[in-house]
Amino acid sequence: MIYGFHAVLGKLKRDPEAVFELYLSSQRQDIRAREVQQLAEAQGVRLIPSESDRLDGMVGTRRHQGVIARIDGRHRELKLADVLESLDEPALLLVLDGVQDPHNLGACLRVADAVGAHAVIAPKDRAVGLNATAVKVASGAADTVPYITVTNLARALREMQEAGVWIIGAAGEAEQSVFDVDQKGPVAWVLGAEGDGLRRLTRDTCDVLAKIPMLGSVESLNVSVASGICLFEARRQRGA
Repeated sequence: MIYGFHAVLGKLKRDPEAVFELYLSSQRQDIRAREVQQLAEAQGVRLIPSESDRLDGMVGTRRHQGVIARIDGRHRELKLADVLESLDEPALLLVLDGVQDPHNLGACLRVADAVGAHAVIAPKDRAVGLNATAVKVASGAADTVPYITVTNLARALREMQEAGVWIIGAAGEAEQSVFDVDQKGPVAWVLGAEGDGLRRLTRDTCDVLAKIPMLGSVESLNVSVASGICLFEARRQRGA
């Protein structure tokens, strides 16, 4: 199940074949509800008017905005090699080392979409995964940015290095600033979990560590905010 207008509309527009049926609150008669209804009908998706209590029970929350889609979660698993082999510009990748909060994952996907990153990579274990909450927070970015899960993150980083990608780890204790690291070529930014930062093996595998200069009293930033700073600096250096 996915829910919320951004997530459902994104799925209907980009991957309608994966939508089995759509549940829409019978209390919603506004413009957004009509947009969902018209798009579902145009795509041949079954539309089921439903009471709000039923929608609450389906996803266990009232934050569904009155729209839920039951989708086919089976899809061809995208591999890291698929992305690396298909690029027509220097790679710009975001690697998340064990992010546990689905809201942070969803926000990172939105950042990746906004900056034109080619993929978000994360380990299969000790990470939240692309659940319904992350998809909703992503506001459609879960359908536009490839999300790749890997069994061994250090091995995946080495695979990127073999493909010529420069691995930059974000670390508060690093000597170099994110603004001083050359990011004009293929790069992958690696950011750690909330509170814990990069794991030792991940840190040791990075080509270089860089920090975001902190001029105030707080010691760290939310991972999605930090991702935005790092990735947009890469785009700035590339003149795009």
